[in-house]
Amino acid sequence: MTPRIPKADLPAEMREALIGRLGAVPEPVEVLFNAPEVATSTQEFSAKIAAWNAAGEGLKTFAHMAVAAQVGCGWCLDVNYFAALHQGLDLAKAGEVPRWRDSDVFTPLEREVMEYAEAMTNTPTTVTDELSASLLGRLGPAGLVELTVFIGFANMSTRANTAHGITSQGYSEACEIPLAERPKPSGAA
Repeated sequence: MTPRIPKADLPAEMREALIGRLGAVPEPVEVLFNAPEVATSTQEFSAKIAAWNAAGEGLKTFAHMAVAAQVGCGWCLDVNYFAALHQGLDLAKAGEVPRWRDSDVFTPLEREVMEYAEAMTNTPTTVTDELSASLLGRLGPAGLVELTVFIGFANMSTRANTAHGITSQGYSEACEIPLAERPKPSGAA
C-alpha cells in the first residue's frame, strides 16, 4: 500500500543517518516531514521515551506490539520485531505477541503488561483498578507511570501510521519472524 500522504524529502544528513542506523528510511518519518515541526517533536519525544528505564525495554516492546496488533498497525509490528532482535528479546515470544492470550510462552508479568496495553487501547479504555494495582505492585509507581505514557505514545504512533496508510516495511525480515496476525474475533457479541 502506498501512504495516503506523499513522502517528503528529508535532509540528506538525516536520510543517511536513518539508513545507517536502520537500513532504510522509515516511511512514518518521511510522511511526518510534510510538517517538519511535528516530525521533529515526535522524534525528540520518541528518543526521550527510549531512554526511560523504569519499566523495562522488553516489556515496553511487547506492550507496543500488543497495541499495534489490536489497532492493526503492520508497520509498528514490523519495526518492533526488528527492535526485539536488537534488544536480545526472545524472538519466538515476539512472534506470539498478537496471539498472547492463546500462547503459553509469556510470563505472568508480560501477560499483564499486554493486557494493560490492550485495555488502554480500547475505546473507551477498560483498565481496571485490579490490573492497575497488580502492575503497581510489580513495577512500582515510576514503572507504571512510564509504562502508561509509553502505551499512550504507542497508541498515537499506531493510529497515525494506520490513518496515513503506512504498512509493513520489511524490517522484520532481518530477524526472520513472520508478521503474526491477531486471532479473528469469535463473532460473539
